[in-house]
Amino acid sequence: MNPIAQELNDIIKASNPFIYEMLSDMGKALFFPKGILTQSAEAKQKAGRLNATIGIAKEGGHVLSLSSITQYIQGIDPDEYLPYAPSYGLPELRKKWKAALFKKNPSLENKKLSLPVVTSGITHGISILSDMWVDKNDVILLPDMFWGNYSLTFCVRNSARIIHYKAYDEKLTCFNIESFETVIREQARLNDKIIIILNFPHNPTGYSLSISEAKQVADIIIDVAQKGTKVVVGCDDAYFGLFFEEETGKESIFSRLAGADKRIVALKIDGATKEDYVWGLRIGFVTYGVHCDSDDVFEALEKKTAGCIRGNVSNASHLSQTLLLKSMADENYERYKNEKFMLLQNRAQKIKAVLKNPKYNDAFDVYPFNSGYFMCIRLKDVNAEKLRLHLLDHYGTGLISMGEKNIRIAFSCLELNDVEPLFDIVLNGINDLKRGYTS
Repeated sequence: MNPIAQELNDIIKASNPFIYEMLSDMGKALFFPKGILTQSAEAKQKAGRLNATIGIAKEGGHVLSLSSITQYIQGIDPDEYLPYAPSYGLPELRKKWKAALFKKNPSLENKKLSLPVVTSGITHGISILSDMWVDKNDVILLPDMFWGNYSLTFCVRNSARIIHYKAYDEKLTCFNIESFETVIREQARLNDKIIIILNFPHNPTGYSLSISEAKQVADIIIDVAQKGTKVVVGCDDAYFGLFFEEETGKESIFSRLAGADKRIVALKIDGATKEDYVWGLRIGFVTYGVHCDSDDVFEALEKKTAGCIRGNVSNASHLSQTLLLKSMADENYERYKNEKFMLLQNRAQKIKAVLKNPKYNDAFDVYPFNSGYFMCIRLKDVNAEKLRLHLLDHYGTGLISMGEKNIRIAFSCLELNDVEPLFDIVLNGINDLKRGYTS
Protein backbone atom coordinates (compact mmCIF):
# COMPACT_ATOMS: atom_id res chain seq x y z
CA MET A 1 0.00 0.00 0.00
CA ASN A 2 1.19 3.51 -0.77
CA PRO A 3 2.79 5.08 2.32
CA ILE A 4 0.56 8.17 2.02
CA ALA A 5 -2.57 5.98 2.02
CA GLN A 6 -1.22 4.07 5.01
CA GLU A 7 -0.62 7.33 6.85
CA LEU A 8 -4.22 8.42 6.23
CA ASN A 9 -5.49 5.03 7.36
CA ASP A 10 -3.47 5.26 10.56
CA ILE A 11 -4.99 8.67 11.31
CA ILE A 12 -8.49 7.27 10.82
CA LYS A 13 -7.85 4.10 12.84
CA ALA A 14 -6.35 6.04 15.73
CA SER A 15 -9.49 8.16 16.08
CA ASN A 16 -12.25 5.72 15.16
CA PRO A 17 -11.27 2.26 13.82
CA PHE A 18 -14.86 1.57 12.72
CA ILE A 19 -14.56 4.25 10.05
CA TYR A 20 -11.47 2.53 8.67
CA GLU A 21 -13.25 -0.84 8.70
CA MET A 22 -16.14 0.61 6.71
CA LEU A 23 -13.91 1.87 3.91
CA SER A 24 -13.89 -0.30 0.79
CA ASP A 25 -10.66 -1.87 -0.38
CA MET A 26 -10.35 1.02 -2.80
CA GLY A 27 -11.17 3.49 -0.05
CA LYS A 28 -8.38 2.11 2.11
CA ALA A 29 -5.93 2.37 -0.80
CA LEU A 30 -6.88 5.91 -1.86
CA PHE A 31 -4.66 8.90 -1.15
CA PHE A 32 -3.97 12.33 -2.57
CA PRO A 33 -0.59 12.31 -4.33
CA LYS A 34 2.20 14.60 -3.18
CA GLY A 35 3.87 14.74 -6.58
CA ILE A 36 3.31 17.37 -9.25
CA LEU A 37 0.16 18.76 -7.64
CA THR A 38 1.77 19.37 -4.27
CA GLN A 39 4.91 20.84 -5.83
CA SER A 40 2.81 23.12 -8.03
CA ALA A 41 0.81 24.29 -5.01
CA GLU A 42 4.02 25.11 -3.16
CA ALA A 43 5.34 26.95 -6.20
CA LYS A 44 2.11 28.97 -6.46
CA GLN A 45 2.74 30.26 -2.94
CA LYS A 46 6.50 30.82 -3.09
CA ALA A 47 7.69 31.05 -6.72
CA GLY A 48 7.27 34.80 -7.11
CA ARG A 49 9.89 35.10 -9.82
CA LEU A 50 9.37 32.17 -12.20
CA ASN A 51 6.92 29.29 -11.99
CA ALA A 52 7.34 26.50 -14.52
CA THR A 53 5.40 23.77 -12.72
CA ILE A 54 1.79 23.57 -13.85
CA GLY A 55 0.65 22.13 -17.17
CA ILE A 56 -1.15 25.17 -18.54
CA ALA A 57 -0.01 27.78 -21.05
CA LYS A 58 0.51 31.43 -20.06
CA GLU A 59 1.09 34.65 -21.92
CA GLY A 60 1.98 38.04 -20.44
CA GLY A 61 1.48 36.75 -16.90
CA HIS A 62 -2.06 35.50 -17.60
CA VAL A 63 -3.55 32.25 -18.80
CA LEU A 64 -3.28 31.89 -22.56
CA SER A 65 -6.74 31.94 -24.11
CA LEU A 66 -8.69 32.04 -27.33
CA SER A 67 -10.98 35.00 -27.99
CA SER A 68 -13.40 32.61 -29.67
CA ILE A 69 -13.99 31.22 -26.14
CA THR A 70 -13.55 34.22 -23.85
CA GLN A 71 -15.83 36.51 -25.90
CA TYR A 72 -18.82 34.54 -24.68
CA ILE A 73 -17.99 34.85 -20.98
CA GLN A 74 -18.44 38.42 -19.82
CA GLY A 75 -17.58 39.81 -16.40
CA ILE A 76 -15.19 37.01 -15.38
CA ASP A 77 -11.47 37.15 -16.01
CA PRO A 78 -10.12 34.09 -17.89
CA ASP A 79 -7.70 33.52 -15.00
CA GLU A 80 -10.77 32.74 -12.88
CA TYR A 81 -12.04 29.89 -15.04
CA LEU A 82 -9.54 28.56 -17.60
CA PRO A 83 -6.85 27.10 -15.31
CA TYR A 84 -7.42 23.79 -13.56
CA ALA A 85 -9.35 23.90 -10.32
CA PRO A 86 -7.97 21.95 -7.32
CA SER A 87 -9.17 18.34 -7.07
CA TYR A 88 -10.77 19.30 -3.74
CA GLY A 89 -12.59 22.22 -5.38
CA LEU A 90 -12.14 25.96 -5.00
CA PRO A 91 -11.36 26.68 -1.33
CA GLU A 92 -13.72 29.66 -1.10
CA LEU A 93 -16.61 27.69 -2.62
CA ARG A 94 -16.04 24.82 -0.20
CA LYS A 95 -16.13 27.19 2.76
CA LYS A 96 -19.21 28.97 1.46
CA TRP A 97 -21.11 25.73 0.85
CA LYS A 98 -20.26 24.48 4.33
CA ALA A 99 -21.52 27.72 5.89
CA ALA A 100 -24.72 27.31 3.85
CA LEU A 101 -25.16 23.74 5.16
CA PHE A 102 -25.31 25.03 8.74
CA LYS A 103 -27.71 27.80 7.73
CA LYS A 104 -30.06 25.41 5.90
CA ASN A 105 -29.79 22.73 8.60
CA PRO A 106 -29.84 24.46 12.02
CA SER A 107 -29.70 21.10 13.82
CA LEU A 108 -26.08 20.78 12.66
CA GLU A 109 -25.10 23.51 15.11
CA ASN A 110 -22.12 22.39 17.23
CA LYS A 111 -21.64 19.28 15.09
CA LYS A 112 -18.30 18.62 13.41
CA LEU A 113 -18.28 18.17 9.64
CA SER A 114 -15.66 17.88 6.97
CA LEU A 115 -15.15 20.68 4.52
CA PRO A 116 -17.26 19.76 1.46
CA VAL A 117 -15.29 18.34 -1.47
CA VAL A 118 -16.47 19.51 -4.89
CA THR A 119 -17.64 16.82 -7.32
CA SER A 120 -18.57 16.89 -10.98
CA GLY A 121 -22.28 16.70 -10.23
CA ILE A 122 -24.25 14.69 -7.70
CA THR A 123 -24.02 11.49 -9.74
CA HIS A 124 -20.25 11.77 -9.40
CA GLY A 125 -20.72 12.18 -5.65
CA ILE A 126 -22.76 8.95 -5.54
CA SER A 127 -20.00 7.25 -7.54
CA ILE A 128 -17.40 8.43 -5.01
CA LEU A 129 -19.51 6.97 -2.20
CA SER A 130 -19.58 3.68 -4.10
CA ASP A 131 -15.84 3.62 -4.80
CA MET A 132 -14.79 4.59 -1.28
CA TRP A 133 -17.29 2.65 0.82
CA VAL A 134 -18.70 -0.26 -1.23
CA ASP A 135 -17.00 -3.62 -1.85
CA LYS A 136 -18.16 -6.57 -3.92
CA ASN A 137 -21.29 -8.20 -2.44
CA ASP A 138 -21.87 -5.38 0.06
CA VAL A 139 -25.55 -4.77 0.75
CA ILE A 140 -27.17 -1.52 -0.43
CA LEU A 141 -30.58 -0.83 1.11
CA LEU A 142 -33.02 1.05 -1.12
CA PRO A 143 -36.79 1.44 -1.46
CA ASP A 144 -38.56 -0.58 -4.14
CA MET A 145 -38.99 2.64 -6.13
CA PHE A 146 -35.62 4.26 -6.74
CA TRP A 147 -33.49 6.25 -9.18
CA GLY A 148 -32.32 3.75 -11.79
CA ASN A 149 -28.77 5.07 -11.94
CA TYR A 150 -28.08 3.54 -8.51
CA SER A 151 -27.99 0.13 -10.20
CA LEU A 152 -25.22 1.22 -12.55
CA THR A 153 -23.25 2.95 -9.83
CA PHE A 154 -23.44 0.34 -7.09
CA CYS A 155 -24.04 -2.95 -8.88
CA VAL A 156 -22.38 -2.66 -12.29
CA ARG A 157 -19.40 -0.57 -11.14
CA ASN A 158 -18.84 -2.06 -7.69
CA SER A 159 -20.71 -5.41 -7.73
CA ALA A 160 -22.89 -4.64 -4.71
CA ARG A 161 -26.24 -6.25 -3.89
CA ILE A 162 -29.37 -4.11 -3.65
CA ILE A 163 -31.95 -5.15 -1.06
CA HIS A 164 -35.35 -3.43 -1.18
CA TYR A 165 -37.91 -2.38 1.36
CA LYS A 166 -41.39 -1.12 0.46
CA ALA A 167 -41.36 2.64 0.10
CA TYR A 168 -45.06 3.16 0.89
CA ASP A 169 -47.93 1.40 2.61
CA GLU A 170 -50.53 -0.35 0.45
CA LYS A 171 -52.94 2.58 0.59
CA LEU A 172 -50.19 4.99 -0.56
CA THR A 173 -50.66 7.30 2.40
CA CYS A 174 -47.18 7.50 3.94
CA PHE A 175 -43.62 6.24 4.04
CA ASN A 176 -43.50 2.57 5.07
CA ILE A 177 -41.57 2.81 8.33
CA GLU A 178 -42.49 -0.77 9.24
CA SER A 179 -40.99 -2.24 6.07
CA PHE A 180 -37.93 -0.02 6.38
CA GLU A 181 -37.28 -1.16 9.94
CA THR A 182 -37.91 -4.83 9.23
CA VAL A 183 -35.51 -4.96 6.30
CA ILE A 184 -32.83 -2.84 7.98
CA ARG A 185 -32.80 -4.97 11.12
CA GLU A 186 -32.79 -8.21 9.15
CA GLN A 187 -29.83 -7.10 7.01
CA ALA A 188 -28.03 -5.79 10.09
CA ARG A 189 -28.41 -9.26 11.62
CA LEU A 190 -26.94 -10.88 8.50
CA ASN A 191 -24.14 -8.42 7.73
CA ASP A 192 -21.32 -6.74 9.61
CA LYS A 193 -21.75 -3.60 7.47
CA ILE A 194 -24.72 -2.21 5.56
CA ILE A 195 -25.04 0.79 3.25
CA ILE A 196 -28.28 2.78 3.31
CA ILE A 197 -29.18 5.36 0.67
CA LEU A 198 -31.71 7.96 1.82
CA ASN A 199 -33.01 10.09 -1.04
CA PHE A 200 -35.36 12.89 0.06
CA PRO A 201 -36.99 14.61 -1.74
CA HIS A 202 -37.39 11.25 -3.40
CA ASN A 203 -36.82 10.50 -7.06
CA PRO A 204 -39.17 9.30 -8.56
CA THR A 205 -42.12 9.95 -6.22
CA GLY A 206 -41.37 13.44 -4.91
CA TYR A 207 -41.84 12.51 -1.26
CA SER A 208 -39.97 13.85 1.77
CA LEU A 209 -40.26 12.58 5.30
CA SER A 210 -42.24 14.44 7.90
CA ILE A 211 -40.33 15.58 10.98
CA SER A 212 -41.66 12.61 12.98
CA GLU A 213 -40.86 10.14 10.17
CA ALA A 214 -37.32 11.49 9.86
CA LYS A 215 -36.82 11.01 13.60
CA GLN A 216 -38.09 7.44 13.41
CA VAL A 217 -35.84 6.58 10.47
CA ALA A 218 -32.78 8.11 12.16
CA ASP A 219 -33.56 6.40 15.47
CA ILE A 220 -33.76 3.00 13.75
CA ILE A 221 -30.40 3.50 12.05
CA ILE A 222 -28.74 4.74 15.23
CA ASP A 223 -30.13 1.83 17.23
CA VAL A 224 -28.84 -0.68 14.67
CA ALA A 225 -25.38 0.92 14.89
CA GLN A 226 -25.41 0.94 18.67
CA LYS A 227 -26.22 -2.76 18.63
CA GLY A 228 -23.01 -3.46 16.68
CA THR A 229 -23.62 -3.12 12.92
CA LYS A 230 -21.47 -0.67 10.97
CA VAL A 231 -23.65 1.61 8.84
CA VAL A 232 -22.69 3.83 5.92
CA VAL A 233 -25.53 6.27 5.16
CA GLY A 234 -25.52 8.18 1.90
CA CYS A 235 -27.92 11.11 2.06
CA ASP A 236 -28.72 11.82 -1.58
CA ASP A 237 -29.99 15.38 -1.19
CA ALA A 238 -30.14 16.22 -4.89
CA TYR A 239 -33.47 18.05 -4.54
CA PHE A 240 -32.79 19.52 -1.11
CA GLY A 241 -34.76 22.63 -0.17
CA LEU A 242 -37.72 21.97 -2.45
CA PHE A 243 -40.09 21.16 0.43
CA PHE A 244 -43.62 22.34 -0.31
CA GLU A 245 -45.73 21.46 2.74
CA GLU A 246 -45.66 22.63 6.34
CA GLU A 247 -45.40 19.20 8.00
CA THR A 248 -42.52 18.14 5.76
CA GLY A 249 -39.11 18.17 7.41
CA LYS A 250 -37.04 21.07 6.11
CA GLU A 251 -33.64 19.67 7.07
CA SER A 252 -31.61 16.82 5.64
CA ILE A 253 -31.74 13.61 7.66
CA PHE A 254 -27.95 13.97 7.56
CA SER A 255 -28.40 16.44 10.42
CA ARG A 256 -29.71 13.64 12.65
CA LEU A 257 -27.07 11.10 11.64
CA ALA A 258 -23.84 13.10 11.45
CA GLY A 259 -21.69 12.09 14.42
CA ALA A 260 -24.58 10.14 15.98
CA ASP A 261 -22.58 6.98 16.68
CA LYS A 262 -19.04 5.69 16.19
CA ARG A 263 -20.35 2.97 13.85
CA ILE A 264 -22.10 5.43 11.51
CA VAL A 265 -20.46 7.18 8.56
CA ALA A 266 -22.87 9.77 7.17
CA LEU A 267 -22.27 11.39 3.78
CA LYS A 268 -24.25 14.36 2.54
CA ILE A 269 -24.25 14.34 -1.24
CA ASP A 270 -25.80 17.49 -2.62
CA GLY A 271 -25.10 20.31 -5.01
CA ALA A 272 -26.16 23.23 -7.10
CA THR A 273 -27.66 21.03 -9.82
CA LYS A 274 -31.26 21.29 -8.65
CA GLU A 275 -30.91 23.57 -5.64
CA ASP A 276 -29.65 26.41 -7.86
CA TYR A 277 -31.17 25.23 -11.17
CA VAL A 278 -27.83 24.80 -12.95
CA TRP A 279 -28.13 21.22 -14.17
CA GLY A 280 -25.46 21.38 -16.87
CA LEU A 281 -22.82 23.08 -14.70
CA ARG A 282 -22.27 19.74 -12.91
CA ILE A 283 -21.29 20.96 -9.45
CA GLY A 284 -21.95 18.74 -6.44
CA PHE A 285 -20.44 18.25 -2.99
CA VAL A 286 -19.57 15.39 -0.65
CA THR A 287 -19.54 16.24 3.08
CA TYR A 288 -18.75 13.81 5.91
CA GLY A 289 -20.28 13.66 9.37
CA VAL A 290 -18.63 11.08 11.66
CA HIS A 291 -18.01 10.40 15.34
CA CYS A 292 -14.28 10.85 15.93
CA ASP A 293 -11.78 11.94 18.55
CA SER A 294 -9.71 14.07 16.18
CA ASP A 295 -10.57 16.52 13.40
CA ASP A 296 -7.64 15.00 11.49
CA VAL A 297 -10.08 12.28 10.44
CA PHE A 298 -12.04 14.77 8.37
CA GLU A 299 -8.90 15.95 6.60
CA ALA A 300 -7.93 12.33 5.93
CA LEU A 301 -11.35 11.60 4.40
CA GLU A 302 -11.14 14.77 2.32
CA LYS A 303 -7.73 13.69 1.02
CA LYS A 304 -9.01 10.24 0.10
CA THR A 305 -12.01 11.81 -1.63
CA ALA A 306 -9.79 14.24 -3.53
CA GLY A 307 -7.59 11.29 -4.51
CA CYS A 308 -10.67 9.49 -5.83
CA ILE A 309 -11.49 12.56 -7.91
CA ARG A 310 -7.88 13.02 -9.05
CA GLY A 311 -7.79 9.45 -10.34
CA ASN A 312 -11.09 9.83 -12.18
CA VAL A 313 -12.11 13.23 -13.57
CA SER A 314 -9.11 15.11 -12.08
CA ASN A 315 -11.25 18.07 -10.96
CA ALA A 316 -14.66 19.65 -11.43
CA SER A 317 -15.14 22.51 -13.88
CA HIS A 318 -13.39 25.69 -12.75
CA LEU A 319 -15.84 27.85 -14.71
CA SER A 320 -18.85 26.19 -13.11
CA GLN A 321 -17.40 26.61 -9.63
CA THR A 322 -16.61 30.27 -10.26
CA LEU A 323 -20.12 30.95 -11.56
CA LEU A 324 -21.70 29.29 -8.51
CA LEU A 325 -19.41 31.16 -6.11
CA LYS A 326 -20.30 34.50 -7.69
CA SER A 327 -24.00 33.61 -7.71
CA MET A 328 -23.95 32.77 -3.99
CA ALA A 329 -22.26 36.09 -3.29
CA ASP A 330 -24.95 38.05 -5.14
CA GLU A 331 -27.02 40.22 -2.78
CA ASN A 332 -30.21 38.99 -4.46
CA TYR A 333 -29.25 35.30 -4.42
CA GLU A 334 -31.83 34.21 -1.81
CA ARG A 335 -34.60 36.25 -3.42
CA TYR A 336 -33.91 34.73 -6.84
CA LYS A 337 -33.97 31.22 -5.37
CA ASN A 338 -37.22 31.87 -3.52
CA GLU A 339 -38.90 33.07 -6.72
CA LYS A 340 -38.11 29.78 -8.45
CA PHE A 341 -39.10 27.80 -5.36
CA MET A 342 -42.52 29.45 -5.36
CA LEU A 343 -42.95 28.64 -9.04
CA LEU A 344 -42.37 24.93 -8.40
CA GLN A 345 -44.45 24.92 -5.22
CA ASN A 346 -47.40 26.42 -7.12
CA ARG A 347 -47.17 23.63 -9.69
CA ALA A 348 -47.20 20.94 -7.00
CA GLN A 349 -50.19 22.57 -5.31
CA LYS A 350 -51.99 22.84 -8.63
CA ILE A 351 -51.57 19.10 -9.20
CA LYS A 352 -52.99 18.30 -5.77
CA ALA A 353 -55.98 20.54 -6.47
CA VAL A 354 -56.62 19.00 -9.89
CA LEU A 355 -56.35 15.43 -8.63
CA LYS A 356 -59.06 16.00 -6.04
CA ASN A 357 -61.51 15.61 -8.93
CA PRO A 358 -63.17 12.19 -8.48
CA LYS A 359 -63.12 11.56 -12.25
CA TYR A 360 -59.59 10.20 -11.87
CA ASN A 361 -60.36 7.80 -9.02
CA ASP A 362 -61.14 4.73 -11.14
CA ALA A 363 -58.10 5.23 -13.35
CA PHE A 364 -55.17 5.56 -10.97
CA ASP A 365 -53.96 6.11 -7.43
CA VAL A 366 -51.54 8.90 -6.49
CA TYR A 367 -48.33 8.24 -4.59
CA PRO A 368 -47.79 10.73 -1.76
CA PHE A 369 -45.70 13.71 -2.86
CA ASN A 370 -44.76 16.96 -1.16
CA SER A 371 -41.43 18.07 -2.61
CA GLY A 372 -38.87 17.95 -5.39
CA TYR A 373 -39.52 17.70 -9.14
CA PHE A 374 -41.67 14.59 -9.55
CA MET A 375 -44.85 12.78 -8.64
CA CYS A 376 -46.04 9.28 -9.52
CA ILE A 377 -49.35 7.58 -10.19
CA ARG A 378 -50.18 3.87 -9.90
CA LEU A 379 -52.40 2.65 -12.72
CA LYS A 380 -55.32 0.38 -11.86
CA ASP A 381 -56.26 -1.39 -15.09
CA VAL A 382 -53.69 -0.74 -17.83
CA ASN A 383 -50.00 -1.39 -18.40
CA ALA A 384 -47.68 1.58 -17.79
CA GLU A 385 -45.45 1.05 -20.82
CA LYS A 386 -48.42 0.54 -23.15
CA LEU A 387 -49.95 3.75 -21.81
CA ARG A 388 -46.67 5.64 -22.21
CA LEU A 389 -46.37 4.62 -25.86
CA HIS A 390 -50.05 5.32 -26.54
CA LEU A 391 -49.80 8.83 -25.10
CA LEU A 392 -46.65 9.47 -27.07
CA ASP A 393 -48.03 8.19 -30.36
CA HIS A 394 -51.59 9.53 -30.18
CA TYR A 395 -51.45 12.54 -27.87
CA GLY A 396 -47.91 13.83 -28.36
CA THR A 397 -47.37 13.56 -24.60
CA GLY A 398 -44.26 12.15 -22.96
CA LEU A 399 -44.16 10.52 -19.52
CA ILE A 400 -41.94 7.90 -17.87
CA SER A 401 -43.18 4.36 -17.22
CA MET A 402 -41.72 2.45 -14.28
CA GLY A 403 -42.57 -1.22 -14.02
CA GLU A 404 -46.01 -2.47 -14.97
CA LYS A 405 -48.15 0.03 -13.11
CA ASN A 406 -46.24 3.23 -12.32
CA ILE A 407 -45.99 6.46 -14.28
CA ARG A 408 -43.64 9.30 -13.29
CA ILE A 409 -44.57 12.89 -14.09
CA ALA A 410 -41.99 15.66 -13.90
CA PHE A 411 -44.13 18.62 -12.85
CA SER A 412 -40.96 20.69 -12.71
CA CYS A 413 -41.23 21.18 -16.48
CA LEU A 414 -45.00 21.80 -16.63
CA GLU A 415 -46.52 25.26 -16.80
CA LEU A 416 -49.48 25.81 -14.46
CA ASN A 417 -51.99 25.85 -17.31
CA ASP A 418 -50.64 22.51 -18.58
CA VAL A 419 -51.39 20.57 -15.40
CA GLU A 420 -55.09 19.80 -15.83
CA PRO A 421 -54.83 19.14 -19.60
CA LEU A 422 -52.01 16.66 -18.89
CA PHE A 423 -54.03 14.59 -16.44
CA ASP A 424 -57.04 14.69 -18.74
CA ILE A 425 -54.83 13.32 -21.52
CA VAL A 426 -53.63 10.57 -19.18
CA LEU A 427 -57.25 9.74 -18.32
CA ASN A 428 -58.23 9.69 -22.01
CA GLY A 429 -55.32 7.41 -22.80
CA ILE A 430 -56.28 5.01 -20.02
CA ASN A 431 -59.86 4.91 -21.25
CA ASP A 432 -58.64 4.28 -24.80
CA LEU A 433 -56.66 1.24 -23.68
CA LYS A 434 -59.50 -0.07 -21.53
CA ARG A 435 -61.77 0.07 -24.58
CA GLY A 436 -59.15 -1.70 -26.67
CA TYR A 437 -58.47 1.37 -28.84
CA THR A 438 -54.78 1.61 -29.83
CA SER A 439 -54.76 3.00 -33.37
